[in-house]
Amino acid sequence: MSVADEIEKLHRLHQDGALNVEEFAAAKAKLLAGDSTPPMLAATGLLRRSRSDRWLGGVCGGIAKVSGIESWVWRLLWVVMACFAGVGILAYILCWIFVPDEDNTG
Repeated sequence: MSVADEIEKLHRLHQDGALNVEEFAAAKAKLLAGDSTPPMLAATGLLRRSRSDRWLGGVCGGIAKVSGIESWVWRLLWVVMACFAGVGILAYILCWIFVPDEDNTG
């Protein structure tokens, strides 16, 4: 993937609210400096539970903002995982507890 494609992904993350101005600038500078860490991998530390796209805890909405995949797809995946001995339920509850809310960045 070219640098231009990676910068475009960063721009979309910034527009979707997954990256603030400082995070966008830092990731762009890191990418232009030749750091080979994919921006998507770097953005995983920026995961926040969504306040606008939530049904329960906002986990799927937050993952959707970071990944660029629609939140309904993530909801469907959680339901499928829940069918496998409750793994999805446990994982969702852990994400609800440990992933910070997008308003609570501290």
